[in-house]
Amino acid sequence: MKELLRSTDPTVIAFATVLLNGENIKCFEVDSNMSILEGSVGIIPRRLLVRTDDYDRALTVMRDNQIELVS
Repeated sequence: MKELLRSTDPTVIAFATVLLNGENIKCFEVDSNMSILEGSVGIIPRRLLVRTDDYDRALTVMRDNQIELVS
C-alpha cells in the first residue's frame, strides 16, 4: 500500500474515495478514528492508501480532478 493523499478535510477524502471507486481502484482510509482522540478538532490528517500497483492510475485520477496530493 502507498499513501496517495493526506487531508484534514473529510470531504476531500470522501470525494477521492468515490472517484477511485469509480475507476475500480481499491483504496483504504487510515486515521479516521483519530478524531476520538483529538476531540473532533480536525488537526490530525486522514490518509488515503492505494495498492502499489494502482498508484500511478490513482495519481492520474487525483490530478485530473485537481485534488492535492502528498508531496
